[in-house]
Amino acid sequence: MTRIETYEDFVKVHGLLLAASGLPQSLHRQLFQKLLSESFDGGSHFQIEPTEDGRQRRLVLTSDSMPEHSDVFLIDHAWTFRLSDAYKQLMEVPGLAERMAAIMCVDADLNSDSEEDRLSEGNAKRSVLEVLENEITEANGNVRWLELEDLDIDDETLSSLDLSTKCPGLFALSLCGNKLENVGVVVPEITKLKNLRALWLNNNPVVQNCGDELADKVLRELPNLEIYNSKFTSNYGEWALGFCGGVYDKENPGSIDQPDNTLKQVTDLDLSNRCIHNLFNKAFTPLQLPCLSYLNLRGNPLEEIAVGDLSQLLRNFPSLQSLEVDIPGPLGESAVQILESLPNLSVLNGVNASKIFETEKDVVDSVLQPHLPEWTADEPLTDRVINAMWLYLMTYRLADEEKIDETSVLYVMDELGSALRHSDEPNFRVAPFLFMPEGTLASAVSFSILWPIQNVQKGYECTRDYLFGIGEDKQRSARLTAWFNTPENYFIREYEKHRRSLKSKNLTSLMLDSCPTRSLHRSETSALRVYTDIPQVEELLTRPEFVITTDPKDAEIIWTCTQVDEDMKKATGITDNQYINQFPFEACIVMKHHLAETIQKAHGSPEWLQPTYNLETHLSQLIGDYCVRKRDGLNNLWILKPWNMARTIDTTVTGNISAIIRLMETGPKICQKYIEHPALFQGKKFDIRYIVLVRSMNPLEIFLSDTFWVRLANNQYSLDQHSLFEYETHFTVMNYRGTLNHKNTSEFVREFEQEHQVNWLDIHSRVEKMIRSVFEAAAQVHPEMHSTTSRAMYGVDVMLDSSFQPKLLEVTYCPDCGRACKYDMEAIVGDRELVRARDFYNYVFGCLFLNETTHVSPL
Repeated sequence: MTRIETYEDFVKVHGLLLAASGLPQSLHRQLFQKLLSESFDGGSHFQIEPTEDGRQRRLVLTSDSMPEHSDVFLIDHAWTFRLSDAYKQLMEVPGLAERMAAIMCVDADLNSDSEEDRLSEGNAKRSVLEVLENEITEANGNVRWLELEDLDIDDETLSSLDLSTKCPGLFALSLCGNKLENVGVVVPEITKLKNLRALWLNNNPVVQNCGDELADKVLRELPNLEIYNSKFTSNYGEWALGFCGGVYDKENPGSIDQPDNTLKQVTDLDLSNRCIHNLFNKAFTPLQLPCLSYLNLRGNPLEEIAVGDLSQLLRNFPSLQSLEVDIPGPLGESAVQILESLPNLSVLNGVNASKIFETEKDVVDSVLQPHLPEWTADEPLTDRVINAMWLYLMTYRLADEEKIDETSVLYVMDELGSALRHSDEPNFRVAPFLFMPEGTLASAVSFSILWPIQNVQKGYECTRDYLFGIGEDKQRSARLTAWFNTPENYFIREYEKHRRSLKSKNLTSLMLDSCPTRSLHRSETSALRVYTDIPQVEELLTRPEFVITTDPKDAEIIWTCTQVDEDMKKATGITDNQYINQFPFEACIVMKHHLAETIQKAHGSPEWLQPTYNLETHLSQLIGDYCVRKRDGLNNLWILKPWNMARTIDTTVTGNISAIIRLMETGPKICQKYIEHPALFQGKKFDIRYIVLVRSMNPLEIFLSDTFWVRLANNQYSLDQHSLFEYETHFTVMNYRGTLNHKNTSEFVREFEQEHQVNWLDIHSRVEKMIRSVFEAAAQVHPEMHSTTSRAMYGVDVMLDSSFQPKLLEVTYCPDCGRACKYDMEAIVGDRELVRARDFYNYVFGCLFLNETTHVSPL
């Protein structure tokens, strides 16, 4: 096709793309004109501004106004790539890492003050004595509030200040950011100040090194202390509440003979993160706080007060209309239930009560703080970008009439597009758009398009919905964790409930039935007719008991790599009386999310299955698991696998929770705890492909082929972050990419035993038990799998951890048995006979259809 020059041709070629983008039809012609002229005119209407101390940017409208659906803007893609190429491109493409670092605001150290600034600051710093004397003078000798922060005060200096003599009436003292180290010096000096209500020693070595001992001694000697290191003490009362309510500060520190009605006018009270265990307090009452309309209780355990008692207490405050509280938390697990227990509330966690009732969301929050990238001063730009890019990436997948791309395309919008921040009520919308100027995919250029979906006024921030079209039915609140600090305690609680549920499952081992499946072979003169579309079967099934036919209607056995469903049966004439190498509902073991679900329903969380989550249904539980591991300092590396892809296609290893959540956008996946310490063979990662033959699911008749093979990674194993992008380090399937280095199985076993001083038969015994358990789970949880006309072969992939315990990776339908048909193998178990490759399918068919057990072991 020639180059597109008319609007009619543009619509004809891009009609589906225009519809998918959601762009109003009234803007289609304008989009065409801007694409044709490559007009990037956003700079005339918008301005990029720094925010969050330069660690984020936002986009602001500079035009006088912009009505809804009035204009459309082109946004360039600054970086387009496949995930596996990300690190390599950042290292090799000139200027790419620098531009990405600037877009993602990771191009400078957080503490980037210049040497000149630091010298200036140092020269301006006054001496401790000078500060103290000035404070005493300004207070006419009656200092009640004293801040001696960041003055390099050490133990000796503190003793020399003699604060108890110079400032005997101190109510509040801050010594934050100094060099105090010795409990034996600090405690005697501080505890002479008997009137103290608040003491801040934050960011001193003595707190880090002797925190509990220091706190015990200070609180014992200062019974009037209400705030210690920003937290409420058990003696908190009117002064602490007044400080948080804006009554007390340096200008008005309070006094010993303070009147009792100081809290009467407090309307807003922020008690967040004060380590409050109990709100029942003589100062926290409706009588003392009659005007209280806003209360923030976030970040407090409040474990010493029951949910019902706390609700009753808060109901008694006549003016309380707005409340902020952790959900789940001290008032329960549901926003709706909290509002029902506190009917006077009109706002909960910044969200109108009416909206909460309308959406029926359990967890609500309008003031989530953004994730901001973190890095160290010596961290390379490439590493900073790799960690931060998940806050900015977007994705699409290419397809034509014949097929869809196996892996997604990722991209970062240019500076203007990347400055658009999130809002649940956005005023703009963004969509990817593929412009094909010559009408073909080969000529395609990718852009994003931006248009207003509300009336926007000058100076307004321009926002988009990061999760457009995704509601709570698709775990919207949990997915926001990719960009925001969502309430961890909610996810931890969901994880703990999930873990308890798994622990309650325990399937008793199924016993073999005494009536085995009968052989199909009926006479010496009549061969079983086999239809197959697998060349290896057609070539190597040479036993006289079987004969190949090219007509599926004529066959007694159908052995195919294609799913036999009702449509295929109608098209080919296959009937229910023919034997098929598939079991009904076998998706319960061959699709990764169903496999995990089947095992978990039967066995809970067996040692041989790594913690596994279906991201489409159990994202909250995964996030909780991730938070617990992070809290406890445990390894947090995970592997993401598509539900139904083979050969490690679209599989990713990462320890970044934002990456895990964002990769949901590239298709449904499971997330499984990565085996970070696998058993290695000569320093390389490996897994093992076992072949399992299933004659029947009821009774359960399964056999393990003597033929199995090892699959080796090509590179030495490493947990270095850069290695996570190296396919040949972390993955073992080299048949389709990389270089295949086949290792004879018997040689591998012999060398492995020597390297690790283990007995392979012990490992093999554990593998047999594990595989048996997998199929027991399927038989128990999915009895509908049973079929008298089904016989099947499955590939079971197994990895060993560093303790040589087997770990299940996946179960594969109609596995690729190229190696079994190519390489002879000495049997590892039994009489160690030679298993000839050319007879592999003869043994398989003999076991499944003739009830033989040559070169197989019953499980």
